[in-house]
Amino acid sequence: MDYFIKFFITIFIMVFITLSTGCSPQKQATPYQWNIPAGFPAPNVPQDNPMTVEKVALGERLFNDLRLSVNEKQSCASCHLKAFAFAEPKLTSTGTTGDPLKRNSMALVNVAYNGSFTWAHDGLGKLENQILIPLFNEAPIEMGVTGNEALILNRLADYSTDFQSVFGSNELNFDRIVKALASYVRSLTSFNSNFDRYAYFNEDEALTDSAIRGMDLFFSEKLECFHCHGGFNFTQSSKHAFQKLNLVSFHNTGLYNVDGKGSYANGDQGLADITFNSNHRGKFRAPTLRNIALSAPYMHDGTVASLSEVIDIYAAGGRGEGVNNPLKSPFVIGFDITEEEKQDLLNFLDSLTDKAFVAQ
Repeated sequence: MDYFIKFFITIFIMVFITLSTGCSPQKQATPYQWNIPAGFPAPNVPQDNPMTVEKVALGERLFNDLRLSVNEKQSCASCHLKAFAFAEPKLTSTGTTGDPLKRNSMALVNVAYNGSFTWAHDGLGKLENQILIPLFNEAPIEMGVTGNEALILNRLADYSTDFQSVFGSNELNFDRIVKALASYVRSLTSFNSNFDRYAYFNEDEALTDSAIRGMDLFFSEKLECFHCHGGFNFTQSSKHAFQKLNLVSFHNTGLYNVDGKGSYANGDQGLADITFNSNHRGKFRAPTLRNIALSAPYMHDGTVASLSEVIDIYAAGGRGEGVNNPLKSPFVIGFDITEEEKQDLLNFLDSLTDKAFVAQ
C-alpha cells in the first residue's frame, strides 16, 4: 500500500508543477561528448555556458530559424551554409533587410578552438560575444534584433518547453538564445579529412603522392604557409590547452595598397578599425584551412575566386600594388613555384576536406 501511495503522490506533484508553471519539470541535462580524435585537446568552454546535448540541439534549431530575424527572411544558416563548410559562396553577405555587408561570410569550422573571432577583431574573447554582432548590429543591419527584441521573443514562444529543459525555466531571453547558438556552433568540429586519416590515424594510403608532396611544400620555408596556418587547426588563431603561446592572429597579406602607405580598399582597414592603430591597416585573421576547398570565394572581401588564384597572389608576394604595401607581413615575400608543385599544393589543400562534416 505504501508503494501505491508514494506513486500517486509523485504523480500529483508532477501534475501540480506542470499546471502551475505551464511546462514540464526540467529534464536531466546530458553532458556533451566532443567528436574529436583521441589525444586532441578539448575546446575551451565558458563556465557559465557548459555544453549539453540538449543545448546543442536547441542551438541548431535556432540557427536555422528564420524567425530570429526581424522580418523572418533570414536565419544564421542563410549566410553559413553547411554545404560550403558553413560559409557562403558570395563575395560578401547581405543582411536580412537588404543592407550590404562589407565582408565575406567566414566558415564555421572548429570555431570552438578560435582564440579570436570575425575577420578582424582582437577583443571579443569568446564566441558568445561574437554572436551578438550579427544579431544586434545596426550599421549595417544583419539580423535586425535591436529594438525588436520583444517582437522576436514573442514569436519564438513555442520554444518554451525546450528552454525549460535546457535552462531550468521556460523564460525566453537573448542571453539564453546566444548561449544555445554558441553551443551549437562550438559543436561543429571537423577532424575526418584524408589528411587526418593520414596524419593521426596512420592510414598511409589516405594521401596521394601528389598531396604528400604538396604537404611538404606547405610546411616548407620556401612557401611559409605554416607560419600563419599552423597547428592542427591550420590557423594561428587558436586557443586550447596545447597552445602555450598567444600567436599573432592577424596579417596583412598585401592584397591592397590604395594610397602607397598601406591602406586597404573600400574603407575596410581590418584590425585598425578596432584598434585605431594605423600600423594595423590591412591586418585580417588567418582563417582555418580545414575544408578550405569548400568555402570559396576567399579573403575578407571575397575578391579571390579560387585557391589557384590565392596561390598565385602569395607567389607574387601580394596582388597588384599590394606587393609594395609597407605594412605587409614579412612572410608574404613571394616564391617560385612550378605548375606541378602548384597542383601538388592544391591537392594537399583539397585533402583537408572533411566530407562527413558537410553531410552530417
